[in-house]
Amino acid sequence: MNIRSLTRGDGVVIGAAVLLLIASFLDIYSIEGAPDSADIPSLWGSGSVVLGVVLAGVIGAALVVVARALPQPRKVAGLDLGQFGVAFTVFAAWCALGNIFDPAGAFDNDGGVDNIGAGLGLILALIATLVMAAAAVATPLLPALKGSLIPASRPAAPQPYGGQPQGGYGYPGAQQQPYGGQPGQPGQPGQPFGGQPQPHAGQPQPQAPQPQQAQAQPAGDFSPFWFAVPVPRPLFAEDGSPTPIAELAPGTWYLAVEQRGANLVAQTQDGRRGVLQDTSGIQRG
Repeated sequence: MNIRSLTRGDGVVIGAAVLLLIASFLDIYSIEGAPDSADIPSLWGSGSVVLGVVLAGVIGAALVVVARALPQPRKVAGLDLGQFGVAFTVFAAWCALGNIFDPAGAFDNDGGVDNIGAGLGLILALIATLVMAAAAVATPLLPALKGSLIPASRPAAPQPYGGQPQGGYGYPGAQQQPYGGQPGQPGQPGQPFGGQPQPHAGQPQPQAPQPQQAQAQPAGDFSPFWFAVPVPRPLFAEDGSPTPIAELAPGTWYLAVEQRGANLVAQTQDGRRGVLQDTSGIQRG
């Protein structure tokens, strides 16, 4: 599970679930004229409210968040876990609305009890489930909610040309040897690829012809770079298969190893390579 793949909408769902749990310990009824010492049950005193509002809302929020954090979508009966979660949150909001209109249920249908209303717990539960359901439904639709909940950390500033890199494989990381350097000799820069050993002090330095120096520079229009995506995006197989092989999550750095037109060939942390078709808004390291 990758918590960096959670979105702002998921954060709203989590906050609403916490509010729902708090509301479940408050009064379910508001009785007019009741003294302050009256023992009024909480939401846990009603089985229908516990099952239809509290547990349904909490389970729905958990399914939405877990489905977002999983690297691959899990399906049950052909539906994603996230879709089940959205359905649970909408059901919880619907049940909470019904209990607001009739908090006493069938108890007051024939008894003429008019002084029982919705308590603070039911009111807060309705607000929490409405916010939860709205966030779960609107997150895939609104760009403001699709943004990463935990922003990606900025990579280290790039070093000047020829400078010693500060990061290693898995950017950022440990120090690396310069290209052509001798292993096991820290602090001594290696010779440039194809270059001659540096003369000692006092020896004349031969001047190489300018065309040969130009030929020693490697050619290439694309250099691998690290990047992060603003929202979860699928990574497709290099053979053109329409089925995604992985999902790139916000807050994680991936290595772009090749460019194919407007697409990028990216490599994940576990070594899988695939084609990122949507490169809009990516953050380069």
